[in-house]
Order: sequence, then structure tokens, then C-alpha cells
Amino acid sequence: MIRMTGESLPNMPWQDRPASCTDIVWRHSENPIIGWNPTPKSARAFNSAVVPFEGAFVGVFRADHKHGKPQLHVGHSKDALHWDIQDEEIHWVDEAGLPYQPDYSYDPRVVLIEGTYYIIWCADFGGAALAVGTTKDFRSFVRIENPFIPFNRNGVFFPRKIRGKYMLLSRPSDSGHTPFGDIFLSESPDMVHWGRHRRVMTRGGAGWWQATKIGGGAVPIETDEGWLMFYHGVSGTCNGFVYSFGAALLDLENPAKVLYRTRDYLLTPEKPYETTGFVPNVCFPCATLHDPDTGRIAIYYGAADTYVAVAYTQVDELVAHLKTNSVLAPGDADDYRG
Repeated sequence: MIRMTGESLPNMPWQDRPASCTDIVWRHSENPIIGWNPTPKSARAFNSAVVPFEGAFVGVFRADHKHGKPQLHVGHSKDALHWDIQDEEIHWVDEAGLPYQPDYSYDPRVVLIEGTYYIIWCADFGGAALAVGTTKDFRSFVRIENPFIPFNRNGVFFPRKIRGKYMLLSRPSDSGHTPFGDIFLSESPDMVHWGRHRRVMTRGGAGWWQATKIGGGAVPIETDEGWLMFYHGVSGTCNGFVYSFGAALLDLENPAKVLYRTRDYLLTPEKPYETTGFVPNVCFPCATLHDPDTGRIAIYYGAADTYVAVAYTQVDELVAHLKTNSVLAPGDADDYRG
């Protein structure tokens, strides 16, 4: 049995695989769990992050307001399926306590590291760039230094230091839908100074589903086989972009080294709430919940830039599938020096 690191989470959402389903990842039967107009000022919530908190669950949600710009909102839930999302967005201050509110904010990830919750998202900083903030109670929020200059998206922290350093996955880009898009790893001694950049994964691989670009998804899950990372891949079709997601296993002590990577997608837009919405044909993973005792994993993903949806998998089956259905892309782990 493959062991995942983390606290026991017996109250996380779970549904057994339907009898007629043979997929490694299967959808929650009552998707989407969050639909249109989730708060009075918000039109849509999607591409959001959830974590366990004080015996229940808390989320940081991307909410596109009715004037079109997105901001981050806090939500609370007892079961991680039914959410009470605050209508007022998060109000940020800097480390001196002065207001430091972004013009827009989207696609957050949240991770607990050494007693502090770190939120990383995409904000304006002379262009789309990664912003980082902290909280301990999800009531007050402090922005710290931005890790990189524009343009960069899909920032994902690892849940612990590795070799004494904070680790961050990101996807350097340009101001639009890039003609490139690879996942890089950076490290920092203090959450301020970032360096030792390594390219981890390249777009492409054996299939077209991830040929246009890729990007980190949920916070990597530590297992005794390596870091389990869900990521999204984009294909460019004659009818626009399609966002699917797969998974990879990274080396525990040197996560710039890719051990396995899914040849085929794990989930692609098929259901009406994934194929029809504000932006059609999007499945975009941003968070997971997992229970080490049972091997269960719940994956939270944005659907059609309109909804929040959930899918499930079991770690033993997923890693076994990874090992037998893996194809690395040219350039994967080509710079994983220690």
C-alpha cells in the first residue's frame, strides 16, 4: 500500500467508483458543487483551493465579479461540498499593515507550511504575475513579496521544505495564451529570494492533449513513492483550447526530476458543466483533499470557468496506473541537478 503523508481526514468527501465506471478518476455524482451567482456580487466561482481547517474546511475561491474582474473570496464548509462563500472579497495589507489590494486576483492555491497558510495566486504586477500572501485564521491576510516579475502563472508551493528550502512550481508565460508553457521549479531560503530555477516538465509528451502548454495544479501530495502532482494540459483545436488534467510523480528529494507522467489525460471535458459555460471545455485542477488512512483523494477542479466540481481517485490505483502508462516528454527533467 502506498502511504500518503498528512493528517487523517475521515470526514473528507468521498464516493465509491460507480459500478459501470472503469476510469482511474471518476466524477462526483452531484457536480457541479458550486454554480452560477454564488454570492450577490459574484457571477461565477471556479479554479479554487480548499484545505482542512479547525475540524471542517475552508476555501479560497476565485470569484469573477459581475463587472468582470476576479477577486479572491473565503468560503467555509462542514463537508467540503456545500459552501458558504463570503460576498466580500479578501482585503489584503502589506507587511507594514498598509492596504495592498490587487486590481484582480485569480486561480489561487493554498498550503499549510509550518503553521502558516500560504496563498499564491495570479495578480497584476505590471502584468500577470504571481502574488503571495499569508493567513493563520482566514480572517486577516498579509501580502508578502512577489516571488517573480511578470509574466508567470500557476504557482504551486510544496507542503514542506525540501533540503531546508521552500519549493515553488510555476509556469513562466507571456501576456496572453502562450505559444510555450513548461513547468519550472524554484527554491527559496526565506520566501523572498527565489533561485536555482530548474525546468521540470515540458509541454507535449506522447499525446496532443497537453501539446500547447501545461501548468501545475494542486499542491503536490507527498507519498513514499514520490510527490504526486496533478497538472493541467492544454490542446489547441480548430474550435479553441481544451483543458484536461493528468498527473506526474516527482522525486521526493529532488522534485525537478520526473519519475512518471501520464501518457493519457485522467479527466477531460465531457459533461455539460465542463463543455458549456463562460469558457467551454475546461477541467482545471487547483486543490486536493486526501486521507492517508484510506488512500482516498478528492480533486477540486474548475469546470468551464463557471463551476467548481469534484472528482475522486485512490492513490494505489493511480500510482500503479502512472507507472504502467507513463511517457516523459523530450526535455522533462533535463535539468534536475542537485
